[in-house]
Amino acid sequence: MTKTLDVYRDWLKITETARPLNHYQLLRLKKFEDNPVKIREHYRAMNAHVRKFAAGDYAKQSQDLLNELAKAMLCLTDKQRKSEYDITLGRKEAEGGGKRRTFEQILLATKVVDQAGLDKARNFSKAIGVDVRDALVQQKLAKYDQVLPAYAESIGLPYLDLNDVPLNPKLIAGVPPMVMRQHSCVPVMVDGKELLMASPNELDPNVEEELRLRFSMPVRTVLCSPANINDAIAKYVPKDGSAAPPPPAEAVAAAAAPPAGEAPAPEAAAAVAKPTGPMTEDEKAERKNYAIIALFGTGMVLTNVLRWGVGWSFVLSAVVAVAAGAVAGGIVWKVKSR
Repeated sequence: MTKTLDVYRDWLKITETARPLNHYQLLRLKKFEDNPVKIREHYRAMNAHVRKFAAGDYAKQSQDLLNELAKAMLCLTDKQRKSEYDITLGRKEAEGGGKRRTFEQILLATKVVDQAGLDKARNFSKAIGVDVRDALVQQKLAKYDQVLPAYAESIGLPYLDLNDVPLNPKLIAGVPPMVMRQHSCVPVMVDGKELLMASPNELDPNVEEELRLRFSMPVRTVLCSPANINDAIAKYVPKDGSAAPPPPAEAVAAAAAPPAGEAPAPEAAAAVAKPTGPMTEDEKAERKNYAIIALFGTGMVLTNVLRWGVGWSFVLSAVVAVAAGAVAGGIVWKVKSR
C-alpha cells in the first residue's frame, strides 16, 4: 500500500505527530522564539526547500504549505499578533515584552551598515528631507531587502518578499484599483480573521478603515519592497482604473482556508459570509464620471446621426439625443451601484 504523503513529516522532517502544528513547530523554532531575524531565517530556509516540490504532482500541496509557512512567519514577526498568539499557547502576558530596538540599532547590530555609513545616510536624509531608510538606498549604502526587515522589526511589523508567496487574483480583485495604485498596496492573504495588506509603508488609517468596512475584518500591514509592490500592481491591477467589485466571499474563504485536513471554525466561516461595506468615495466619484460620459457620449453621437444621417432638425435631434443619453446614464449609474 502506498504511504500517504505527510508534507510536515516527509518534506519538513518534523517529528511531532499531533496536529495541527503551532507556528513554532511548523518553522522548527523553540517555543516563544522572540528574535525576528531567526524567525525569518528559518522561514526562508523552509520556503526554499518546499519550493523544490512546486512543479509536478505535488504543486498544490507545495503551494498550500508555502502559504502556511508565510502565515506562521508573518504572525511571529508582527509584535502585536505574536503577543496575542503566544498567550493562546500559554505564555504569560508579561513575558517577552522587552524594549524594542530602534531602527538604527538593528542596522548596526545586523551589520547592514556601519556607523560611518549611517552618519552619511542621516546627513543626506536631513539635507533632502527623506527617511533614513530611503536615504540608505538612494546613497547605495544598502538595498531595500536589507533595510526594510530592520525597519519592520523596529516598528513591530512583519516583512515579506512577495516573490515567496503566490498572490490570490480573486482577493486582489476585491480592492479598488485606485486604492492600490495611489497607496502602493495589495492584499496578500486572509489569516484567521485579519486581512494582510502588503505595502512599502504603513497603511494610511483612512485606507485601513475603508478596507476594514469592505472586507468586514481588521487590516494589518505587511511591509515589502517598492519593487515588490510595483511588480504586483503591474501584474494584477487593471490599468483602466475601473472600480472593484465587492470582495467575492469565495475568494476570501479560499485565502483564509486552513491546511488540508483541518475544518474551518464556525465563526471563521461566518466572518467570510458577512456582507461587504458601503461604496467608497472613490467608487461613488467613478460611478458619477461613468454616468456623465454615457450621458454626453450617447447624446453627441445620436445628435449627429439623427441630424446628418436621418435629416431631422437640430432641435428634434437634440431632444431625442438628450433623452437617450439620460437613459444611458441612468443604466450606467445603476450598473455601477451596489
